[in-house]
Amino acid sequence: MASIRESISISQIDMEKCYFNPGCAMSAYKPEVPGLLWELLKERFGDVKFHDICCRHDPQLPQGSTVINNCAGCDRRFRSLYAGINTISIWEVLDGIEDLALPDHSGLTVSVHDSCGYRHKPQVHAAIRSLLRKMNVTILETEFSGTRSVCCGDNFYGYVPNEQVEARIRERADQFPCDNVVVTCIGCVRAMTAGGKQPLYLPDLLLGRISEPMPDTLDEYHGRLTDYIDAH
Repeated sequence: MASIRESISISQIDMEKCYFNPGCAMSAYKPEVPGLLWELLKERFGDVKFHDICCRHDPQLPQGSTVINNCAGCDRRFRSLYAGINTISIWEVLDGIEDLALPDHSGLTVSVHDSCGYRHKPQVHAAIRSLLRKMNVTILETEFSGTRSVCCGDNFYGYVPNEQVEARIRERADQFPCDNVVVTCIGCVRAMTAGGKQPLYLPDLLLGRISEPMPDTLDEYHGRLTDYIDAH
C-alpha cells in the first residue's frame, strides 16, 4: 500500500482560519458550483471563508490555516509547498455533517475513479463512497481504485504526444466495469468523456445537477486552466 498522508481532523480545524478553495478547473468550467458549495459549507459546517488564490501561488494565509479543497492537486500543493497550511477534502467535511440533506439517486450504479493525487488518502476514498451510499448510489468497484488507483492519463499531457495521452485515457476508461464513472476532478471528466464513459462529477451529484460531458481537446482544456492560473 502507498504511504498514507493524513488530513487534519475536523475537530482540530481553527474556524477563524478555515478557507474553501474550489481550484482552477471547477472555477473555470463550472463557475456557479464553487458558490453553491461554499454556501453549503457556511450553512452546515461553519463560518468558512472563500479563497481563490491558485495553489501554485503563495496562498497569503496565516500559519495554522486549513484549506478545504475538492482537487487532489490543490490538496498536495497547499499541504506540501506552504509551511503551516493544513488541508482536508470537502468530501471528508461533508461526510462528517450529520443529517446532511442529499439528493436521492436510487437506481444509479457507478464505478468510482479515485484521483491519483488522492492515492495516499484512503480517508478521502472512504468519504466519497460514504456520500454516494447516502444518496443511494450502487458502487461497482474496479481493480485499480483507492490506494491502487492509477492516473486517468491527463497528467501525461505535455510530456508525451497528445496521441499517447489519449491512448492512455482510453486504456484507463476501459478498466471501469460501468459506463457511469464518478469523478472528483474536471480533468477526469474530460478524460472519461474522451474514453467513452459517462462521467458523473461528484459536486453535481451532491447538488442535484446534471453532469455534462467535456468536449474540449487536451489543448483547449489545459489552455483554459493556464489562463485561470495566470489570473489567480
